[in-house]
Amino acid sequence: MKSILTPLDFLARSALVYPDRVAVVDGERRLTYDEFNQRVHQLASALRRQGVQPGDRVAVLAPNSLAALEPHFGVLLAGAVLVMLNTRLQARELEWLLNHCEAKVLIVDPQLLPVVSQALSNVPALKVVTSDYEGLLTQGEFPFTDPSPITDEDAVIAINYTSGTTGVPKGVMYTHRGGYINALGELMEHGLGPDSVYLWTLPLFHCNGWCFPWAVTAVGARHVCLRQVEPARIVELIRQEGVTHLCGAPVVVSTLTQYCAANGICFENGLKIVTAGAPPSPAVLRAAEEIGIEIAHAYGLTETYGPHTVCAWRREWNALPPYDRAQIKARQGVPYLIAGTDLRVVDSSMRDVPCDGLTMGEVIMRGNNVMLGYYNNPEATAKAFEGGWFHSGDLAVRHGDGYIELRDRAKDIVISGGENISSIEVEKVLHEHPAVLEAAVVAAPDEKWGEVPQAWVSLKPGEHATAEELIEFCRARLAHFKCPKYVEFGPLPHTATGKLRKNELRARMAAQNNSSNA
Repeated sequence: MKSILTPLDFLARSALVYPDRVAVVDGERRLTYDEFNQRVHQLASALRRQGVQPGDRVAVLAPNSLAALEPHFGVLLAGAVLVMLNTRLQARELEWLLNHCEAKVLIVDPQLLPVVSQALSNVPALKVVTSDYEGLLTQGEFPFTDPSPITDEDAVIAINYTSGTTGVPKGVMYTHRGGYINALGELMEHGLGPDSVYLWTLPLFHCNGWCFPWAVTAVGARHVCLRQVEPARIVELIRQEGVTHLCGAPVVVSTLTQYCAANGICFENGLKIVTAGAPPSPAVLRAAEEIGIEIAHAYGLTETYGPHTVCAWRREWNALPPYDRAQIKARQGVPYLIAGTDLRVVDSSMRDVPCDGLTMGEVIMRGNNVMLGYYNNPEATAKAFEGGWFHSGDLAVRHGDGYIELRDRAKDIVISGGENISSIEVEKVLHEHPAVLEAAVVAAPDEKWGEVPQAWVSLKPGEHATAEELIEFCRARLAHFKCPKYVEFGPLPHTATGKLRKNELRARMAAQNNSSNA
């Protein structure tokens, strides 16, 4: 009889093998794997005493801390489904998500309680809200004596919300099997071992931290929590804890390298960073290499548990000049080992494009690191898996060596600092302004964030609004990172059928950039 694959086995094993090894560092607190395991059991027990039953949803709104890390095991042990919430969202966005997933319990960090409290009266399914995480643990027992046996490794363990290509968030469902296998993929691809020390710069709410909560635990390595990404604090923890690995969007890499270069800091003992999101520029990759950082470039989506591909490095490329090495490393590469060869670049008829580095097609994938589907959204699930493959909406070319390279992405998505921003969602908010007749949002290049939203707005006859006014209007209704950084006014171009021509807006923006750079 085969055993069920579940990430819960990772903690159980490490608590057995490495009970006295430091598992988690969170500020001044240091927990061994034995203590980490005990607290997870207490959390599961406390949730059960709060009425959480198998299949119920438990939401967490917390920065990278014990309160965000431990639910990745405790919620699962209680048989419930973990819903990690983006800490950058506003009240009405959180209200929508909590209602859609029908969360029974919400664990919230005290510093975020003022934001979410505005939404709580409109979430009828929510029974328990606690900002006293340590107090919640005292209500539980160790060992947890009432765990629900896991009989289906394809049961849902987490729901991660993403805007996708529409303004309506979609809940991506992860499973026991998927979490287990993707965690193994991370540790295999990036060389995690018992002596590794992982710094939490990547938000734990983002694709469950790309499955690194489970990967780091699987090998008995050390988690180092970081509530806020600050270069000085990152460097301090790297030196203090002997950090070997961290993950983040290219903006994290560039911010860190700029700080280190300005302060004469070099990582003599090496530091491995996995970056994904908007493709990192070759300049950023070169700058990181110069201060002793080894960059692994990955690519994926929320629907693929985070990274699906990696630019697997070949030894012969080390002999290339720095510029050429950076050009290759900027590619999205090949599937993770756990994904096998389940990655294609296809035309509109799902025929593979030639490996010529020129012909663009859509990236599609399937296999062990692809979601179960969208929660309570069978129509979107069916569309995403048309033809038996997951359709990413991203456009790429395939080189002669089989490595893929993104050339464009689903046109309306803005990827800013690794966060997906739906242009439709922002447009809907702009249309709420009484002076706005029509609005379109496209991605504008940004030196720091890779991309930022730029709005093009047509006002109603006789109405007036400034760019600053519209930006502030959005900031009052959306997470600030989603809001336009620039606003242009004037008539918007349309097709003969009345559809907005965003390609023309992009061309205008490119012309403006070329003019300003001339």
